[in-house]
Amino acid sequence: MSEPGWVRAARTTIESGRARGAAARTRAQTTIVWQVWDRMLEIEFVDRSVALAAKAFVSFFPVVIVVAAFMPHGIRTSILTTVTSRLGIHGQALVTAKSSFTSANDVRRATGLLGLIFTAFYANSFYTALQRVYLRAWRRPLGSDVANNARGLLWMATLLAFFAVVGGVRALVPSGLGTVVFVAVSFATSIIFWWMTAWLMLQAKVRRRVVLASGVLTGIALTVYSATATLWMPTIVTRNQTQFGFFGVSLALVTWFSGAAICILVGACAAPVLADDPGPLGRLVRGSAPSVLVPGAPPSLPAPSRPRLADALRMPSDDS
Repeated sequence: MSEPGWVRAARTTIESGRARGAAARTRAQTTIVWQVWDRMLEIEFVDRSVALAAKAFVSFFPVVIVVAAFMPHGIRTSILTTVTSRLGIHGQALVTAKSSFTSANDVRRATGLLGLIFTAFYANSFYTALQRVYLRAWRRPLGSDVANNARGLLWMATLLAFFAVVGGVRALVPSGLGTVVFVAVSFATSIIFWWMTAWLMLQAKVRRRVVLASGVLTGIALTVYSATATLWMPTIVTRNQTQFGFFGVSLALVTWFSGAAICILVGACAAPVLADDPGPLGRLVRGSAPSVLVPGAPPSLPAPSRPRLADALRMPSDDS
């Protein structure tokens, strides 16, 4: 018995819709945006961002406070200015943050040799978590532990220098036209810092020109994110502090770090996708050299099986 005409028409419509959907999906998978999304799924971006934000909170502040305490007052003030402005901290939360920096003598007395050892441990812990993001995004193998530790100390020193420069410029330039100068300097130094960060995290095995894309993307993302934080962060800090006390301020800071971690992940994942692009963007990133790696660098790891959203949403693993 032949099927009714309307059934055949409905089946034809459904099959045609599926074919068009599959064709649209195939075209979408060739776009830069889709490939960046795939790369973020590949590195399990939710897991990575949570781990990075948590380690930034428990490791970043202790290191900055202890190291800044051993620096001259002017540099310490510049570091504080940069940290608080980028976090969007105001009011009582700013007073609390300042107390951690202004009591430098107490910090130095309380630190001691054991404190310095723990400070180095905290710095290395955060550096390792951040490096894992870049290595997985670029599919690079892990190198020597000794060299990594040296790069970690160099990166931490560069970070503090970046904070000091940006804070110093903010204090020196006047308002009005000086604000434009400050924004330009802050933006340029942010790109340079994240350019060097990507190069160090990838163990200097990826050419500097290639990792410039990561520095530019991350610098832009974090500059915009920090600028918007001044609009919403004070509200979150005030509301959380009213509800939970000082613990609420900690929750607000974790919220900020989580957003910043996503910005870093996007920059880390987009750069290798751009570098592999066969079109004009890829040629711009790579330059005249066909390879993204420096001569003698070990080959990159093979791509894993196609990532799924469920993998990216899994709970943080123990090695995070």
